Amino acid sequence: MSMWNWKGYSIRYQCAGNSGPALVLVHGFGANSDHWRKNIPVLAESHRVFAIDLIGYGYSDKPNPRELGDTPFYTFETWGAQLNDFCRDVVKDKAFFICNSIGGLVGLQAAVADPSICMGVMVINISLRMLHITKQPWYGRPLIRSFQNLLRNTPVGKFFFQTVATKESVRNILCQCYHDTSQVTEELVDAILRPGLEPGAVDVFLEFICYSEGPLPEELLPQVKCPVVVVWGDKDPWEPIELGRAYGKFDPVEDFIALPGVGHCPQDEAPHLVNPLIESFVARHATMKS
Repeated sequence: MSMWNWKGYSIRYQCAGNSGPALVLVHGFGANSDHWRKNIPVLAESHRVFAIDLIGYGYSDKPNPRELGDTPFYTFETWGAQLNDFCRDVVKDKAFFICNSIGGLVGLQAAVADPSICMGVMVINISLRMLHITKQPWYGRPLIRSFQNLLRNTPVGKFFFQTVATKESVRNILCQCYHDTSQVTEELVDAILRPGLEPGAVDVFLEFICYSEGPLPEELLPQVKCPVVVVWGDKDPWEPIELGRAYGKFDPVEDFIALPGVGHCPQDEAPHLVNPLIESFVARHATMKS
């Protein structure tokens, strides 16, 4: 486990491998770099692999959003900037971004913000952001806003978090989003739950649930200058593949790959399928020489 100081905050990352193209692995909502534990050692045989805990998650610092002024702090712009700075300071090279769920928006945002760093993005079951304000019918928006205010500004939110931040709840949520529930092990439950019990985690969790603004994948994809591959577990109950297929049509997207019988986190549920996809994507484009 390594720590990097970013803007005065302590950011945890993992790294392995000492030759080959650089990969930065970006986790999804509520997860951390341990969610890549089945990918890091395999990919490190022929790549320099870095996995980062986004600020607010895992064992990175979790500054209280209420103490950071009026502009939202936990946004894709913040995380995209973190990713690009990480490449400048730690990776010290261009990199491929391999991203799951909301991590996919972080990778795309970073690629749009500084095209000179990113050599390619693989998004794995990218978050469609169904709670985004523009995806809600106009008559439902006030209801969603008031529910978010309830979570954020009353004890209801903390209570809600306490019911979620238990072994049993985490296991149930994972069993919902993994199609092969035999992959939901004690080790996985612990890897997700433990950092969620760190001080400050509850405020970040509630802040993100209430984040209905910011970019959508369909807004970022047309602006991306590097190649993109979209990978989708076809049994994802949260981000249905029928909606995901639309992302295969954008110009930078060179391939849309469906993974049969796999849920929302294919990198962990089916690493034997995902690792070779990462390797072939990177091999195709790394010859452009970092």
